[in-house]
Amino acid sequence: MAATEVILLQRVEHLGQMGDLVKVKPGYARNFLLPQGKAIRANAANRDRFERERVQLEAQNIKRREEAERLSERMEGLSVVLIRQAGDGGNLYGSVSTRDIAQATTEAGLSITRDQVNLPHPIKTLGLYDVRVALHPEVTILVRVNVARTVEEAERQARGEVIGSEEDETPVLELAEEEPTEASADEESASV
Repeated sequence: MAATEVILLQRVEHLGQMGDLVKVKPGYARNFLLPQGKAIRANAANRDRFERERVQLEAQNIKRREEAERLSERMEGLSVVLIRQAGDGGNLYGSVSTRDIAQATTEAGLSITRDQVNLPHPIKTLGLYDVRVALHPEVTILVRVNVARTVEEAERQARGEVIGSEEDETPVLELAEEEPTEASADEESASV
């Protein structure tokens, strides 16, 4: 398959900066870069148009980046709590996706879409997770995602306690095993 040449209209991670002429697979250009407005096809008319509008595009990019930087300073250290059902071992019944994180972050005061959340794999266990959120192609922040069964459990996790491990249930099981039942007391007296 022949590569498609495109001109990037903004920075694209692992690909290039605004104005770069890059070769990509046709499907990546057709399904991602072009529909999202991140690039235009590199034909003669588009090259001329880009050169005419380059200064304006760069000025808009700088303005958006500065707004994102101000927002990132305000939202530094943002933490969200997601309450989910989980089994005794801490495994979730289901998973936490980018949509869940985007919704919780929006409720916490930072309006983002799920496309801005960089989550390589869905979260499937209880715990604390640092998730990257792209406010701009050149500005990202870390959002602490606290996945717990209850608000109290989330507070304990935030303090650094380990939740959902076998150690949590051990004291309860030991107490239950230590108390002798009437049948076991009768068996002990009969054997003496």
